[in-house]
Amino acid sequence: MQGPNKDSKFPLPHHNKLCFLKNIIKNPNIIVGDYTYYDDFENVENFEENVKYNFDFINDKLIIGKFCMIASGVKFIMNGGNHLTNALSAYPFAIFGNGWEKAMKGKEYPNKGDITVGNDVWIGHNATIMAGVKIGDGAIIATNSTVVRDVAPYSIVGGNPANEIKKRFDEETIKELLELQWWNWPVEKITENLENLTNNTVNKLKNTQ
Repeated sequence: MQGPNKDSKFPLPHHNKLCFLKNIIKNPNIIVGDYTYYDDFENVENFEENVKYNFDFINDKLIIGKFCMIASGVKFIMNGGNHLTNALSAYPFAIFGNGWEKAMKGKEYPNKGDITVGNDVWIGHNATIMAGVKIGDGAIIATNSTVVRDVAPYSIVGGNPANEIKKRFDEETIKELLELQWWNWPVEKITENLENLTNNTVNKLKNTQ
């Protein structure tokens, strides 16, 4: 066998609380790579509900790479939740109309850009990722973290706001992993290298090139 079917909605037999995420997404502004899974305590359809303030007219995107692991309760806060922060009041007067329609004339709400999650990223239970954040390949986001700034590849972050706790590997190993990009290998090659991928030395992976 050459691994699970990437197009399967529920890759674990008789278990519908874990899905290959790309196969349940309906919103075109949410883009997910192969084999990324979402595990929900109740219902995997909760994922899109946890992508907050994702309004069509803003057109910002949530982009998630391959082989990511996303735990139950993870939330992504998109740009539709932003308010003015450099004005005297942050109150969204214009949305209520009735004479307040022109409150935003000549102004725009802050837009920090897309949320981008790399490949092989683990996001722990109940973490929150804010608009505009970029999470590097191989990063780990600790449970209950609130991520307000970019996360470097192969780093572990935690807290509110999330700060780097440590790097997973030394800089040379990280450089080699980023060059290998094993997540882009054919699934047959990944299957052949499962023992190496679950080891902690990069040399055997390099020797398969």
